[in-house]
Parts: sequence; C-alpha cells; structure tokens
Amino acid sequence: MDDVVIVGAGPVGSLLALTLARKGHHVDVYERRPDMRLVDVAAGRSINLAVSTRGLHALHEVSLDDDVLGEAVPMPGRMTHALDGKLALLPYGRSEREHINSMSRSGLNKLLMTRAEETGRVRFHFNQRLADYDFDLRVARFEPFGYLRAPVIVGSDGSASALRTCMGGEVSQEVLSSGYKELTMPPKDGGGFAMHRKALHIWPRGNFMLIALPNRDGSFTCTLFLPFEGTPSFAELKTKSDARAFFEKYFPDAVPLIPDLAQQFVQAALGRMATVKAWPWSRGSALLIGDAAHAIVPFFGQGMNAGFEDVTLLASMLTGDWARDFARFAESRKPDTDAIADLAVENFVEMRDKVADPQFLRMREIERELQDRMPGRYLTRYQLVTFTRVPYRVALQAGEIQSRILSELARQSHPDYERGVRLAEEGLVPLLRSHGVL
Repeated sequence: MDDVVIVGAGPVGSLLALTLARKGHHVDVYERRPDMRLVDVAAGRSINLAVSTRGLHALHEVSLDDDVLGEAVPMPGRMTHALDGKLALLPYGRSEREHINSMSRSGLNKLLMTRAEETGRVRFHFNQRLADYDFDLRVARFEPFGYLRAPVIVGSDGSASALRTCMGGEVSQEVLSSGYKELTMPPKDGGGFAMHRKALHIWPRGNFMLIALPNRDGSFTCTLFLPFEGTPSFAELKTKSDARAFFEKYFPDAVPLIPDLAQQFVQAALGRMATVKAWPWSRGSALLIGDAAHAIVPFFGQGMNAGFEDVTLLASMLTGDWARDFARFAESRKPDTDAIADLAVENFVEMRDKVADPQFLRMREIERELQDRMPGRYLTRYQLVTFTRVPYRVALQAGEIQSRILSELARQSHPDYERGVRLAEEGLVPLLRSHGVL
C-alpha cells in the first residue's frame, strides 16, 4: 500500500486519514497549528457544526456516527424570534426524524484525530507549515521539518490552502460584505437550556441576523452576522455601550440571557466568510479536498458535510492509480460543490431576510400543502440537501422547479393546488426518480 501525506488536520483531513488507514495505507498528517487536544487552539471558523445526512453517512463508513450523535443536540426546526418577541417554529423536515445535529467543531475534530491514531497507521505532525511542493520530484518542504518525499499528497488545509497555492490554477474568492462575531449564552442558573433546546434559533432582521445553536451542556453558541460597513454594521459598534444598545434595540429577548454580552462582544474576533472556487483540484498524484478546493459560506450547514462527502466519494473511486483517480474524482465532484456554494449564499438571504417575510411564509404554507397532497414525492430543496445524498446539483435543479411552481401559486388569491401537483408530477418527480430519490 502506498504511503499518503495529508496537509491539514482539520475534520476533513482527519477523516480522510482514518478512512485511508482503514484501507491499509500509512498516512502522515502535517498540521501548521499545535495539537488541539493538548492546548487551546482557535479552530478557524468556530461556528458550530450542523451535522446532517451526508456527514453522518461518512462517519458511519468509519463506525463513528453513533459516537458523534451521542455528543450532538438534535434540531428538528428553526425557531424565529420576531422583534416583538413572537416565536415561530418552522420544521426542517416531514417529522422530527428529519433533523440536523448541533455539535462542537473542535470536539468532532479531536475525536477524529484520536480514532485515526488508534489505527496504528496514522501519525500527526503538528506545528508544521507546508512551504512548497515540487510536483516533478514529488517532494514537500515543511517548516521547520524540512524536505519530505511525498509521492501522494492531499491538501485538506482549508480555504487558504498552501498546497493550492503551490498547484497554481484558477482561484476565485468572493468575500461576503458581512462578517460575524460569536457569543456564548450560558445555561440557566441550576442547569438547563435558556431557550427551546430542539431548534436552531434565528433573529432575522433584514440585512443582518443573530443565530443560536444548542450545546450539550445547556449553553447556546450565538453568532451575529452583520455587514462590515454601513448602518447598522460592525464599524459602528466600537464600545461595550454600543454593543449593548444595538442588542437591546434589535434582539431584546436575547439580552437578559447573555449576562456579559457587551464584554463578550468587544473581545470576540471578527470573522470573515468567503466562497472559494478553484480549478484544477488535482495535478498528478496531488489533490485538493474540502475547503481547500471549494470553501463555502456556512448558511446551509453543508461546509463540513460536503467535505466529509468528498472523502466518501473519493474513497469509493480509489483503484491505486492516484493520478487517474484524483482527476476522475475532481471532474465528477466539481459541479456539485459549485451548486452547494451557490445554494449556501442563497440560504443566507433566506435566513436573514425571508423567514419573517409574509410572502415567503405564504409560499412555505403552499409548499407544505403540496407535500401533503404528494406524500413522499415532493421533497423540498432543503430536504434534498440536508436529508438525502442526492448530488447537490440535482437539489439545485429541483429548487428551481419548485420556485417556479410556488411563485405561480402564490400569485393566486386561491392557489390552484391541482395545477401545482400536476406541475410537480411533470417536472420535479421525474428528476428525483431519475436520481434514485423516489
């Protein structure tokens, strides 16, 4: 079995190492940061992970799905918080069985690293930065380690991938004009959750929003998404009094639940979010995977799920001819990662602007009626992305068909559901059937 070098020990790199080890390969993983199991390390984007079907399938392939679910909090729906305090729970799926799972990014990362090491075939090397890779000699240079022969190398080193820089090619990066800061809502005095625990909470406020995901200890990880400039914006929130006044104005029901809100806010790092599309992903026996190839914004909860699905699909294609396998994987996977990148940006607008909009809510009501009239045959775009493993590009196509149907029915004072069903049977159902969803 060939030895493999992986650059980056994040969740995707660690899962790939474990997967390859179980196939008999010896793997060396080089990571620029220290070992997060031994020291406190900022794990890049710290927004909680929303583990769903694609990620769970990849974890099942390495017998870790039960371990992960044991540490996760299920979220069957999103709870919206209106400015007047009114709450509305919007289910994600057809029943509570269709839910996403809130989990700590670092907790999952640590578990994957440990299980990979336990195979006896994976070694992690920390505080090692990839400085260069010679594609002709197939030699990597790490700092401070030095030169290393790496006939097979995979870059899972994130959106600022060093291996991608070495590979060259085309890279587009679209940075959102909004950033984020993360806060922690503690458990209630005496323990327990301060809000409904089985939901992803959203405070939609037009061009900005606050979200909160539950943690096992009763706390919530809260993330404010807000433009960098303008009104309101992060540029305007310079002091603790600025922050408190802003939250009291726009998120009044959250303020009493975060006692040290203003202090947390001024101390929190300001994060940026970008969509990265790169090509090519492979060059000979070198490959980019996960965020190194296709970083996306976090608003569909699919960044890690898509990266884990990369691992599953790649593993199913390996024949021993690394260059051929890597090229084949990249060609087949690229259209799907482009699709989920676009869907993630669209979902940002939906979460931020539309979930409190009467027209959007009317369309959701119409969609639920169509689902009731077409049990098991009408799956929403969200369900296809989150609760199936249908290619992302198919979910994107299905969403376009659904949008046309819903827009037509929503324009009618009394929706013609029979026509809606007929249009779905003619357009949506054949698409899903052709891809084995129905």
